[in-house]
Formats: sequence, structure tokens, C-alpha cells
Amino acid sequence: MAAPALWQPQEQGLREICTLLEAHISPNSDQARIWQQLQHYSQFPDFNNYLVFLLARGEGKSIEVRQAAGLLLKNNLRATFSSMPVPSQQYIKSELLPCIGATNRAIRSTVGTVISVLFQIVRVAGWIELFQALHKCLDSNDLDHMEGAMDAIYKICEDVPEELDIDVAGLPERPINVFMPRILQFFQSPHASLRKLALGCINQYIVVMPSALYMSMDQYLQGLFNLAKDPSADVRKLVCSAWVQLIEVRPSILEPHLKNVTELILQANKDSDDEVALEACEFWSAYCDVSMPPEGLREFLPRLIPTLLSNMVYADDDESLADAEEDESFPDRDQDLKPRFHASRLHGSETGEDDDDDDAVNVWNLRKCSAAGLDVLSNVFGDNILPTLMPLIEQNLARTDDDSWKERETAVLSLGAIAEGCIAGLYPHLPQIVAFLIPLLDDKFPLIRSITCWTLSRYSKFIVQSLDHPNGREQFDKILMGLLRRILDTNKRVQEAACSAFATLEEEAAEELVPHLEVILQHLMCAYGKYQKRNLRILYDALGTLADAVGAELNQAKYLDIFMPPLITKWQQLQNSDKDLFPLLECFTSIAQALGPGFAQFAEPVFQRCINLIQSQQLAKIDPTAAGSLYDREFIVCSLDLLSGLAEGLGAGIESLVAQSNLRDLLLQCCMDEAADVRQSALALLGDLSRVCPIHLHPRLQEFLTVAAKQLSPQSVKDAVSVANNACWAIGELAIKIGKEIEPVVINVVSCLVPILKSPEGLNKSLIENSAITLGRLSWVCPDIMAPHMDHFMQAWCSALCMIRDDFEKEDAFHGLCAMVAANPSGAVGSLAYICQACASWTEIKSEGLHSEVCQIMNGYKQVNCLGTVGGSSAWPPLNQQLCRD
Repeated sequence: MAAPALWQPQEQGLREICTLLEAHISPNSDQARIWQQLQHYSQFPDFNNYLVFLLARGEGKSIEVRQAAGLLLKNNLRATFSSMPVPSQQYIKSELLPCIGATNRAIRSTVGTVISVLFQIVRVAGWIELFQALHKCLDSNDLDHMEGAMDAIYKICEDVPEELDIDVAGLPERPINVFMPRILQFFQSPHASLRKLALGCINQYIVVMPSALYMSMDQYLQGLFNLAKDPSADVRKLVCSAWVQLIEVRPSILEPHLKNVTELILQANKDSDDEVALEACEFWSAYCDVSMPPEGLREFLPRLIPTLLSNMVYADDDESLADAEEDESFPDRDQDLKPRFHASRLHGSETGEDDDDDDAVNVWNLRKCSAAGLDVLSNVFGDNILPTLMPLIEQNLARTDDDSWKERETAVLSLGAIAEGCIAGLYPHLPQIVAFLIPLLDDKFPLIRSITCWTLSRYSKFIVQSLDHPNGREQFDKILMGLLRRILDTNKRVQEAACSAFATLEEEAAEELVPHLEVILQHLMCAYGKYQKRNLRILYDALGTLADAVGAELNQAKYLDIFMPPLITKWQQLQNSDKDLFPLLECFTSIAQALGPGFAQFAEPVFQRCINLIQSQQLAKIDPTAAGSLYDREFIVCSLDLLSGLAEGLGAGIESLVAQSNLRDLLLQCCMDEAADVRQSALALLGDLSRVCPIHLHPRLQEFLTVAAKQLSPQSVKDAVSVANNACWAIGELAIKIGKEIEPVVINVVSCLVPILKSPEGLNKSLIENSAITLGRLSWVCPDIMAPHMDHFMQAWCSALCMIRDDFEKEDAFHGLCAMVAANPSGAVGSLAYICQACASWTEIKSEGLHSEVCQIMNGYKQVNCLGTVGGSSAWPPLNQQLCRD
């Protein structure tokens, strides 16, 4: 290491770089120009030597400049260290090590960060000297050196903990085996910084659990118990974090100590420091999520539930309190406009779940965590928590003075949190609960109005189920009108909560909304005229959900006249590069599907706009300047999904629009896009167009089939299962439309579908169902190709067919089953029990043709006495009954 130490910076170069770094950290400088200059300097082979020299030896320079040099060095090392000359690599390493114990904490921290990044590149074997230096610092008894070493180790543990738990030539033991005893000793250090770093290091190993920690587990647990009351809030928070991680990934380790741990967590849940209390509060959900025996918590419920309720009260510094003061006259701020994510179109079983988030601002805090904990507890203990909880709720609701509004709000939040878990006990009292909540929709405090909207939405399903009960319809009407009133609230927070709650009610109520359509649309469009951007997005969602809920009922002139003109006006006002188009495109997708042929009068400009959007974005991808905007694939995804909605709604009515456009060529490009969400939506549209106008796909049919088949390879399924799902569905749709023309890809597709059906574990239900249906459709149109191979997949295929609900797609699959068996009856004999079970899975075969085919197949086997030996005949009686029902 002697040679690199000979390198010395030139004074002029050092001055120039210092000047540049000073400008770099100045808030008023031209950052673009400075960045260009830094890029220029980075071309010099010893530029990084200058940076490490400034960081390590720049005593006369400001701490800020030295830190800036270190952070720039960190970024450069990530990109270029491996290609640096060896002398420079050695010089950088040698300069960093003496600075581990630098007297200035900020410099020590920056050095630790650089060391961690460099370690990720060279690993243990590439920097043995680092571990010798760290070990020496840990044993030095000098606070700066111990803290610097612990900081570097902590950052390494945070980034690549497993790298310290490997055997390395030149070291007698694994690094973690050497460090672990010393780190555990720091649990007893008089210095809070060392206790904090020691805890942080070891907590990183709970998941990977090296033998060094496992063998020291008793000492670690005892250390956690000793530090639970530590004077440092940072240390107490890390103790709670350790308990939470252990219960999540190593619950068996905690089980013998569970009562003591739970007691300590309950105390920490009341900690004066909100961050400690928040970390402790995570324990309750984690405990329930890992299915620990509920009895372990039962005795704590009388103390735990009041603690959760107390922590659900708005803190004085909660930013939601300030937000709630803003009425609709306040313009939206940039930070109010949360990033939005469009979910690409997926054909098949629903796999997602709605997220019931009670607050608009996505900041996780003690209030939300406590409410989530109460929700989880209600699902585990059900009505057993009500004797403790309800008196507290009633007590808070009884406090009617203005100073107690936060407690009243907490009571309403609690009722919402337990809506699902405690519904058995609450259902008989639902009319009284709702009757109490409805007046709160008009409360003077906006946060009470908003939380009441959310809580009512949590009971939507049960409210709709109660429509036939005495006063059930009157109760429903009051809720509906109450939420509509709040949609027109002057407070933006309440508008948002009301819109979201109304969308939830729409999903549950569906056709029950039809008698109220006119008044609903009038309220929604009144809000449309006054909402700002953020809430407008939620309003679009409510309108789209309404269309999904009532379907063709919306296709009446009196309704169209209310909502379509404002939407069309907005559609025309927005530029092709305006991201406010996204929610409008999504809204139109639902409307087009609901109106069906009724959307024809609006279809042409909407269709053409989608084509233009896709074209302009494909141009922007190649040449943003020519396109006049930066590439954003979400425009393509939303446009493809709207075109799918048009195909579904208009049916064959879309044919003339497709014929006059270049959609086919654009679609093929999208099917080959590198972005999974673009391919997913493109393949969904391919399937939809196959249904309604396959003739327009013919000129490039084999290209579409080849591209779709590629999405079904094992690696493609692993990488993008939703893309594979849509590809599978689209191939099946094409098969029944084009018949024998699908032959070139049949064997390739089947070879991909069979592994999916044989190993369905971990795959989503939709892909398995679509694979079974597509296999059936291919068998229907190409039985001669499929029949010789049936013994490879028949049993797994029949098992998958059993799980599919009765519909036309299942009929198609069974036409294929019958065609293939007819083509090779002897080949199916070994799977006859499975075939019988699949046939018996029908509730009713409504198609006379299919019914006849199945009977013919079974009677054929019966005549040659095959059915007498089918699995002990267990599948035959239900099948025989099924076939004889009619």
C-alpha cells in the first residue's frame, strides 16, 4: 500500500474542485452548469483521488465541502470503481480507513457511507484491511473510533448483511462471528449513540439469522429486555422494532417470553415519544398476522383497547388538522396531487382488493396504526372486544362540547375500524348505529363529517343487505342523500371522503341505485363543476364506478344529457400531454362498457383521440422533440384500455372505426413493448378485437400469435404473470374465430400451458382458468393436433376445469374436451375418472349441443364398460344425475 500514498494533489486542481463544490452546495447556483463541470472533471483519472483527499485530509475546508466531496465520491465509486486504475483504487481505500474515527461526526458518517458503498463492490475478500481497521477501532475505547466503526458496520449490515456471514480466505472467522460479541457488549455502553448503533446492526440480522446471532439469542433477548426502558427514545424505538421483527419472522423464539414482551410493548405503546409508541403499535397487527394463539393477547385486551383508542385521537401536530381547514377556495398544492397508478386491464378472476385508507394524506402515524390494530384485533377476537370497547365509544360520543370533538371523531373512527370484525354483534344494532351516524354527516367539524363518510362506507355491504328489513330502504335512502350532500361540501377533505364513500356504496348497491340515478348524476355533475384537480380524480372514479354498477340502465337520454356534455367539454379542453386525461380515459372506459351501443354517438372522436395518443407517445419514445412532449407510457395504457372498453361496449359496431385506422399496426407494436403494463393492455385489446372484428387482424395474424405465444414461456410467466394471463386469453379468443389458422402455434402454446396446469401453486387463479379454457378452445378447433398428446395434460386440465364457473367460456373448453376424446377415445381411458369429475362440476349444462356431446362420450365408454372401473365409480353417480337432470 506504500505506492499509492505517493500521490499528492496539485494545489490548483484542489482549489478548482473546492470552488466547484462550494458552488454545488450553494442553493442559488446554476446547478445544471455545475453538473456539466463536474462531469468534465470526472474524465480525469485522478479526480476521485482529489475527492477522497478532500474528505479525508481537507482540514482547512468547510465540513459541508468535505461532505459534498464524499457524497460525490460515493456516486462515482458506484459507477466507475471497477474500471479505475489499481493505484487509484488502493489510494482511495487507504485514505478512507484512517478517517473511520474522525473527530467530526458528520465526516465520520460520510466516510461510513462511502465505505459501505465501496464494500458492496469489492466485498470482504477485496478489502481485508477494512475488517482489521474496524476491529481495531471497536477495541480502542475511544468514542470517536468506536462510533465511526459501528456506523460503518451498521451501514454495511443495512445494505448487504449476508456478506458478513461468509467464510473468507485470509480471515480466521466469518466477520460477523468476530463482530457479534463486541456489538452485543455495546448494549451496555454508557453512550446512547453506541447502544443505538449496536441495536440497529443486530436487528438487521433477525431475518437472515446467522448462527452467530442464533447462538447468542439469549444474550440478545436479555439485552432487549434491559434496554426496553432506556432513556434514549431512539434506543427504545429500536427495541420495539426488534420485538416486531421477531414476532413476524421468528415467532417461536419469542413464544417462551411472550407474556413479558407483550407487557413491555403495551407500556411502550403509551410512550411519551410518538415514534416509540408507533413502533410498539405495529406489534399488534404483526402478532395477529402470524396467527399466534389469540389467547396470548386476550388477558391484555382490557388495557390494550383503551390505549389504542387514546392513540387514535388526533395529535395536536397532525398535519391533517391543518389540511382540514382548507375549503374549496384554496387552490390545490403540488404535494396534494398524489401519484396515481393506472391498473392495466386484466381478463379473468378478480385478484385485487380495495384499500380502505381513512386518510387522504399517505403519512403513516400512530393514529392510523392504532386504528389498523383495532381493525385486526376485531377480526381475531370478533364480538369479544365489544364489552370493553363499546362503553369507551359511548363515553366519547356523549361528549358533545366543542373541545371534545377529537374524542367524538375517534369514536366514529372506531366504529368504522370494527365494522367487519364485529359485525355479528353490531348487526342487530345497525339501525341505531346508522341513525346516530347520519346527523354527524352535518357536524360543524369537517373531520367528523369526513370520518363519518368513511365509517358509513365500511357498513355499506350490511346496509344494502338490510334493504328488505323494516325501515331498511328508508335508512338506505338517508345514507345515499347524506353522502350526496357531503359530495357538495365546501371542505375539500370532506368532498374527498364523501366521494370515496359513495363509490364504495355504489359497488355494493348496484341496481338498487337505478331509481336514484337522476339525483345522483345531478349531484356528481354539480361537484364536477366546482372540484379542483385532486378531488376531480376521485369524482371520475365515482362516476366510473356508477357506470359499472348500473350498466345499461345509464343508457337513457335523460341521463346522458346530464353527464356526457360536461365530460365531452373537458375531453376537448385537455391537451394530449395533460396527465389529467388519465382519470378521464378510465372514466370513459367504464361508461363505454355500460352504455354499450348507446356510446356509438360519442365513439368516433374518442376512438380517434386514443389512436392519436398512442401514436404521439410512440413518437415521443423515439424523438421527444418531434412529439412535443416527453414519453409517458401511461397515456398508451389508458388509451388501449379505453379502446378495449369501446370494443366491449360497441361490439361489432367498432368495426368501421378499426377499418379506417392504423390500429392493427399500432397494436402489434404495443404487444411487443418492453413495458409489461403496455403489453398487458395491448393483449387485452387483442382479445377484445378478436371477439368483435377478427377480420381486421388477419393481415398480421401470425405475427400477433407469435408475439402472444412468447408471453407464455416459463420465464415470461414468472416475470409478468398478468401479461401471460392476457396473452393466454387472447390466443383462446383468436382460436375460436380463426379456426385452423391457429395451427402453427398450437404445439408451442400447449407446451407452455401444460406446466401452468401441472404446477398451479403460487400462480393466480385467473391464469390457471384462462389456461384451461384456452387449452379447450385449441382442442376444439384442432382436435387432431391435440389428441395424440392428451395423456400429458388431461388429468391436470380436468382438475382445472372443475374450478371454473359455468359460463360460455367453460362451454367452449368442454366442446374441446369432447372433440379431443372423440378423436382419440382410447387415449383418454386412463384419465376417465378426471373427465367424469370435470363433467360433474357443472351445475347445469344449458347448451343442448354440449349436453348431447357429453352424453355421447359417456355412453360410448359405458357401452365398452369403462365407466364401471372409474375410480371405484365415485364420479359416475353425480355425473349420471347431472346428465339426467333434463
